[in-house]
Amino acid sequence: MFDDAIDAFAQIFTSPFRATLWKSLLLTIGVLAAIWIALDRFGGSLIRVEPPWMATTLHLALGIGLVVGLAFLVAPVTSLVAGFFLDDMAAIVERTVDPAGPPGAPAPAGAVALFALRFAGLSLLVNLLALALLLVPPFNIVAFLGANGYLLGREYFELAAMRYHPAAEARAMRRRYALRIFLAGLIIAGFVSIPILNLCTPLFATAFMTRLHKRLPRTPPAPA
Repeated sequence: MFDDAIDAFAQIFTSPFRATLWKSLLLTIGVLAAIWIALDRFGGSLIRVEPPWMATTLHLALGIGLVVGLAFLVAPVTSLVAGFFLDDMAAIVERTVDPAGPPGAPAPAGAVALFALRFAGLSLLVNLLALALLLVPPFNIVAFLGANGYLLGREYFELAAMRYHPAAEARAMRRRYALRIFLAGLIIAGFVSIPILNLCTPLFATAFMTRLHKRLPRTPPAPA
């Protein structure tokens, strides 16, 4: 498992992954800039107070609030944008680790859009959870890693498995190997906790879970 994590980390800096990383980051910046402009103009239109010093103070507070809010939105927006590239990234990993094996089938466009929204929502939930857990030491680190290990492991494994199985079978496979997937999810959760590097989480997690899925038996284990 650790070897797969190391290989997945190294792969996100190779040419195909690097190109997708740059595209997702540039699109993220564009989306955040659009949000900034819209909120700044909307908030500015509401500030109509006297005397002038109070209006200036409110504009300054609005600017600071936008900076903090957009910093909080970077990870969810990155996950939303990168979610549309993850199927292509999974195909690249499959060809790397098992070139002779059967290729996975790309998900329909509607399913890709749904996954992208789920990734963004999950990322937002993770950030909210991290913020809330800062207030409850010393359990914050354990709870943060445990919750994220489960959520991230589940989502990214099902993405990899659904290239080969219907959704119901992918979920059944995830439950069958729940402990192994949770442990892999803990590695992804540790990756998420590293600032700046966590922007690469969608690519790292996709490469990692695709490798893990390839190593698991495709049929249920025989009963004892």
